[in-house]
Amino acid sequence: MKKDSNYSVPGFLASAVSAGLKKTSDLDLSLIFSQNKAVAAGVFTTNKVKAAPILLSQERIQKGFLRAVIANAGYANACTGTQGLHDAIQTADMVSKELQILPEETVVASTGVIGAYLPYNLIKKAVPNLVKNLSSHNFESVARALMTTDSFPKMSFFKGQADGRPFHLLGIAKGAGMIMPNMATMLSFLFTDINIDFQTLWPLFRSAVECTFNRITVDGETSTNDMVLIMANGVAGNRTLTTADLKEFERGLTDVMGELAYMIAKDGEGATKTVIIEVHGAASKDDAHTAARVVGNSNLVKTTIFGQDPNWGRIMAALGRAGVTMEENKVQIWIEGIKVVDGGLMTSEEEERKAAEKMKREQITIIIHLNQGEWKDRITTCDLTYDYIRINAGYRT
Repeated sequence: MKKDSNYSVPGFLASAVSAGLKKTSDLDLSLIFSQNKAVAAGVFTTNKVKAAPILLSQERIQKGFLRAVIANAGYANACTGTQGLHDAIQTADMVSKELQILPEETVVASTGVIGAYLPYNLIKKAVPNLVKNLSSHNFESVARALMTTDSFPKMSFFKGQADGRPFHLLGIAKGAGMIMPNMATMLSFLFTDINIDFQTLWPLFRSAVECTFNRITVDGETSTNDMVLIMANGVAGNRTLTTADLKEFERGLTDVMGELAYMIAKDGEGATKTVIIEVHGAASKDDAHTAARVVGNSNLVKTTIFGQDPNWGRIMAALGRAGVTMEENKVQIWIEGIKVVDGGLMTSEEEERKAAEKMKREQITIIIHLNQGEWKDRITTCDLTYDYIRINAGYRT
């Protein structure tokens, strides 16, 4: 994680306050503001139960421009009906008025308990200070304000060049549980000063989301509030974007989102290990993705990793129910470089003992070769521990 709180992007300001939305006195309400109109794009949850802030933000971002994002923690404002949508609109419009910008230039993000109504009066009381405290060096405070069951703030930064001018890209995210983004309880905001139009930004952004945030899972749950937003305010002043410039920007997007996605998987509620599942030799692109995701979501696989037991039979069983093209007698499996399965059979007890020793590490890579074709994919996940149950059993209490 990049911990330097001095990371900033020219033309963007941020602030965070404690509005009393969390059970503690921690920061819980944050604001990001672009001093110029910014080109904007967003990817949202595909869950059919969508929180009020998702509905509002999806509508407002359609014009491709934004100025401000207000985000709260503690209350998801999901399953709250017409009142929830009204509260989201009122929040955004109040911020717009304080900033003296158009209402449609502000979107809302929320994370927290589903079904509880947003304490709008607390937010209303806090917004003036939120605007007053805007600064170019408050982005780490925003990352902390977004946290719910997260154990650390998540930030990533990239600096590149376009048209001979420096540009900056800052990413912030939250998420630890209810994580299997399928864009789509995960939020991510990215800010850059590069000068780029929507038609160029959108495919690069969408592709980066697909290979990063859509390649992680903690517990197989897709939240009602998943959202990834990007804003580009053009302050960098580049007049053109060459093919090389675009490649550099795309690399920055993928690096920043990839680091944030990895942090989310690493911070999985109660997790002690980060796990990378690689599937090689699949018959199709979909097969590679599906096989990796099914193994990554398997509670039996995740608990055996927590127990540091190279129980490869659980991986085989997960593959067998994944619905992909496979032949048991062609499967090979490596755990941290130790081949434990060859031709669908155990290699030896000695290799299992070696693998068990390697499983003491904090990051573990499992490579599966189906030997059916040339396609490959990967998923980053984590182990499943006693603490995951403890955290989620008492989430509201």
